[in-house]
Amino acid sequence: MEKLLGNKIAIVTGASRGIGKAIVLKLSNEGARVAFNYSSDDKSASEVIKALDELKCEYLVFKGSVADLTFVRSMIEDVKRKWQRIDILVNNAGIIRDKPLLILSEKDWDDVLTVNLKGPFYFTKYIISTMIAQKSGSIVNISSLTGLFGRESQANYGAAKAGLIGFTKCLARELGRYNIRVNAIACGLIDTRMTKQLPREISQELIKLIPLGRIGKPEEVANTLLFLVSDLASYITGAVINLTGGQYM
Repeated sequence: MEKLLGNKIAIVTGASRGIGKAIVLKLSNEGARVAFNYSSDDKSASEVIKALDELKCEYLVFKGSVADLTFVRSMIEDVKRKWQRIDILVNNAGIIRDKPLLILSEKDWDDVLTVNLKGPFYFTKYIISTMIAQKSGSIVNISSLTGLFGRESQANYGAAKAGLIGFTKCLARELGRYNIRVNAIACGLIDTRMTKQLPREISQELIKLIPLGRIGKPEEVANTLLFLVSDLASYITGAVINLTGGQYM
C-alpha cells in the first residue's frame, strides 16, 4: 500500500515525548524522512530514536532550543544539506509557566512567548525560502484551546497560542500564491506529561466539560496532523482544527 508521505522531508520541533513524539512516529511510518529537535531530555529522545530504528526509518535528530536562532539556522541548513529540500514543518515545541497574572514574572512571560511564539517564527522564517523555491510546502502550528477560549492562570501561554493562530492565518494568505499551505491544530486536554501533572480532581472537572467524556491521545493529534500535511488536505489552508473532544465549538 502506498504511503501518504513517501519521500517527503519533515521537520518537527519539540519531539522527545508526548505530541511531538507521536507526530514523528506517525510521519515516519507514512514514509517521510523526519528531522526533529529536543531541548534537554536525553532519555526521552533516546526512546524516540529507538522507535525510529525499529521502523527502519531515515531520520536526523538535533539537541537544542527553538529559542536559539543560531541553533535553528544550523539545524535547517543541516537538513537541507542532507536531503536538499523541506516539505513539511511542524511547530510543536512549547512550554508552560502557569501563574495568576498578579504573580507572573516578566521572565515567566518572556520564556513562554519566546519558545511558544518566537520559536515558530524562527523556524518558519528560515524555512519558507526553501518551500517558495520548491513551489510547495505544508506548515502546521500546534496551538491550544487556551488560545481560543482562555484559561485562568495561563495569560502568557494563551497569548502565545492565540498569537500562533494569528500567525497561521496571516501566513496562509501570504504564502498561498507559492502553493504553501499553513494550518493550525488547537489542542484541548491531551494525555501528555503536562496534563498528568494536574491534580486528579482538576482533571476530572475538566473532563466533565468535554462532550466525548475523555482526554485526547497524542496519536489523535498525530492522525489529524497527518491529514493536514498530506495531499488529502491539498485545498485546506488557514484552517484551525479544534481537537478538543467537543469542548470548544
